Amino acid sequence: MLFDTATILAIAGTFLIAGTVKGVVGLGLPTISLALLAVALDLTNAMALLLVPSFATNLWQATTGGHGRALLRRIWPFLLAATATVLLGASALTRVELRLLTALLGFLLLAYGAASLVGQRLRLEARHERWVGALAGLVNGVLTGMTGSFAVPGVMYLQALGLSRDALIQAMGMLFAVSTLALGFALQANHLLRLEHGVVSTLALLPAMAGMVIGRRFRQRLSERSFRKLFFLALLGLGAYLASRAFGSLQ
Repeated sequence: MLFDTATILAIAGTFLIAGTVKGVVGLGLPTISLALLAVALDLTNAMALLLVPSFATNLWQATTGGHGRALLRRIWPFLLAATATVLLGASALTRVELRLLTALLGFLLLAYGAASLVGQRLRLEARHERWVGALAGLVNGVLTGMTGSFAVPGVMYLQALGLSRDALIQAMGMLFAVSTLALGFALQANHLLRLEHGVVSTLALLPAMAGMVIGRRFRQRLSERSFRKLFFLALLGLGAYLASRAFGSLQ
């Protein structure tokens, strides 16, 4: 058996936390679950387990908000590139030392957390959106395949478009949903998915959804701005821990 009872309970707790974060701030489930699972398990297991909760919750986010058609017309080159290159990046999972890829994940979390805390966003001119989007999508897809992280530089690109808050959240849902689907295909192509992954990942949807319900209730009592700051500080801590642990194990 791949996962013992204690590990399954830890997985359930991870998705409960990640779902709560998403319920409060509208994002973070794949990022938090991947980071926490990578602490307890190896990187490929962490990537496999986030597939069902990430796809289900982000598909819902991608299809609600009322901006779907306009967003697809605007960011389809970015989404296409971000999807098509995941398989290329995932080839590293069977060729590169996993501790190095875990260290890379740590650095990506550090970059995402730091950029979000600083709060300074680039603004992209309309005439550059498509070619920059294709380039950002290419890099995002490769890094998704290598680490399971969907955010860098994709979220930065979406923020640079100057979208409204609701449109930005829907666009991130689109990115995360298609990236999750492509990641699942890439893991399967590299023989890194097992039936037990699918079963446990499907069951993990239950604590993830429960966490989202809890998070939405917390949202009415908490300052979203303060919680977002805490979320990104946690990403900095998790990223630093993963990177330092991975490098330490190589010595």
